[in-house]
Amino acid sequence: MNEHSVAMEKLRLDKWLWAARFFKTRSLAKAAIEGGKVQLDGQRVKVSKEICVGDRLRVRQGWDEKIVVVEQLSSQRRGAAEAQRMYRETDESIARREAEATARKSAGGMLERPKQRPTKKQRRQIHRFREH
Repeated sequence: MNEHSVAMEKLRLDKWLWAARFFKTRSLAKAAIEGGKVQLDGQRVKVSKEICVGDRLRVRQGWDEKIVVVEQLSSQRRGAAEAQRMYRETDESIARREAEATARKSAGGMLERPKQRPTKKQRRQIHRFREH
């Protein structure tokens, strides 16, 4: 085994999340991990936690929550097609995300959106109301 392959048996979680294109920057990945939005085998972890191939991660981004299995390790950020080969999303995770997305779309009609943006006067009233 050469030195490079030994080093790639483990990789920092924040680096992997960035390289796998879950987050645009490592600092966003770090903030998500510290906020409990990323879990390893159901446990909250630290940013510097080293992950291996085969680990199960739960990654929450906005409305979506993905459960992925680490397939490859890479500390370099590449194209989206290559990044998607670094992990495999579980079947139950895909099914749950699709079900939740359809539920959100069907509930979207129930939310009544305003016909127009508030005027400057209305905005002031909203700000005054929220402050008190």
